[in-house]
Amino acid sequence: MRIRMRGSYRRLAFVALVAIMGAATPAPVFAQAYPVKPIRLIVPFAPGGGTDITARAIALKLSEAWGQQVLVDNRPGANGTIGVDLAAKSAPDGYTLTMISSSHAVNVTLLKTVPYDLLKDLAPVTQATRQPYALVIHPSLPAKSVKQLVALAKSRPGDLNYGSSGTGGLSHLAGALFGSLAAIKIVHVPYKGGNPAMIDVIAGQIQMLFSTLLQAAPHVKSGRLRALAVTTPKRWSGVPELPTMVEAGVPGYEVTQWYGVLAPARVPPDVIARLNKELTRILRDPEVAKRLAADGAEAVGSTPEEFGAHVRSEVAKYAKIIGQIGLKAD
Repeated sequence: MRIRMRGSYRRLAFVALVAIMGAATPAPVFAQAYPVKPIRLIVPFAPGGGTDITARAIALKLSEAWGQQVLVDNRPGANGTIGVDLAAKSAPDGYTLTMISSSHAVNVTLLKTVPYDLLKDLAPVTQATRQPYALVIHPSLPAKSVKQLVALAKSRPGDLNYGSSGTGGLSHLAGALFGSLAAIKIVHVPYKGGNPAMIDVIAGQIQMLFSTLLQAAPHVKSGRLRALAVTTPKRWSGVPELPTMVEAGVPGYEVTQWYGVLAPARVPPDVIARLNKELTRILRDPEVAKRLAADGAEAVGSTPEEFGAHVRSEVAKYAKIIGQIGLKAD
């Protein structure tokens, strides 16, 4: 028997057929296609510093894994806020990322104006590394220990200076905290990145610098610099011979550097998840971990949630320290 469908029934049947076909065809998932073009990783500091070195190690492996070029884009200035602001205002599609350092947690309190909200305008992807700073000095200084350096600074108040990667950077905070806790007057000289500061301390233009081991190690080994202590609560496995600042005679001293990857806020969660999965895999790769460890850094590879919580806790910690020592941006 043939049954004729009236117009309304025919339309219902067509709609049902389309629905069935749609259910049978998997919906496109953005993260499955991502990435389909090069990715830009903004480093908000000058080339050659610890952030830059770490970013390039990760970018190389990510390019190999995904078959898409990951371009490191150095945008230094204003203690890293220029580059991060550029990332924060980029399209939230996962094709622009930035690698920040712990100095960005300091910026929140120290700088009068920051053109973005670190906790709202950016999405955490993963903490990449943690590492100590090392207090390094030019070998012309007659000091073989932190205690001798403090005594020298007290005998010449305002005569010794220290460099930093920029006003408000963690190396700035490290030097200011040293001056405060050791009760010495030392002059801050800001640079646009850790590498220019390193060049000048090697040349003797400045006397001391709180630098990452990633950056300082080869110059200490060559004798161009003298390392006196590390800034972490415990001695660092890579340089067990160096005392902590507390052991060296500065009670209460602790500064730990870290780097991490952020994306603009509102990047789709599936893209953040894919980035996190690949980046943590890279950071736990024995070759990468060994490379970072050789330069004084410890690979981390945390979840987005863990990294977000870490950034929030660092902002609170440095706000408290800045208030205690009365630090102001130059």
